[in-house]
Amino acid sequence: MRIVSVNVNGIRSAARKGFYQWLPAQRADFVCMQEVKAHESDLEPSILAPKNYHAAFSCAEKRGYSGVGLYSRHKPDSVQRGFGSKEFDAEGRYVEMRFGKLSVVSVYFPSGASSPERQLAKFRFLDEVKPYLQSLAGSGREVVLCGDWNIAHKEIDLRNWRSNQKNSGFLPEERAWISHVFDGIGLVDVFRRLNGKPDQYTWWSNRGDSWNKNVGWRIDYHVATAGLAKTAKKESIYKTKRFSDHAPLTIDYDWQI
Repeated sequence: MRIVSVNVNGIRSAARKGFYQWLPAQRADFVCMQEVKAHESDLEPSILAPKNYHAAFSCAEKRGYSGVGLYSRHKPDSVQRGFGSKEFDAEGRYVEMRFGKLSVVSVYFPSGASSPERQLAKFRFLDEVKPYLQSLAGSGREVVLCGDWNIAHKEIDLRNWRSNQKNSGFLPEERAWISHVFDGIGLVDVFRRLNGKPDQYTWWSNRGDSWNKNVGWRIDYHVATAGLAKTAKKESIYKTKRFSDHAPLTIDYDWQI
């Protein structure tokens, strides 16, 4: 079972950059997308439902903002949009497909980088989503939440960690929160289960030649229940071509749907 997660930073922009020419060769069972920045009515059929895929989107009420999408080669038993938050479900941050006892989720956590007000919104999101993550972990289902969590967990997860300790995405409160997801709730950072090396990043600022210098952050994750995480076999971050300021993160699982 191959799952690709990517923040496309505008799904139509990614399409213009060759994302849909690249995608078929990946032979992914699931493709989790974040920051689609479109409504379903804005999308042409080849994006709305690519060949051989079932699709589900949760779009923000505000046009050109946020939004998540999920492609699946397998017909889902059900689709859930949102996690029960009045504020954040309106921003299109969560879509889940269910297959038997398996759930695949595309999730997009808020960024707090643009203003103090957005950082407060991010903290509200973390407060609201934590009990939901706890309920997923205790549901008896196997769950994988793929997406842009907008938090780098440890110093190894960003190049310039010393100068970013007071910046959104690497604040002590954010790092403590995600540590609790792993150590308290018991969900697993699947990439780090497979790869403990430094310099493994999924996002690069568009400033200061960050991409070419690999001055990046690892803020995109596969976060899974322990049973599913144990089946993870192979990870890769695709950097040959750029479809957005994030790189696709692919993980293969020894899991039969």
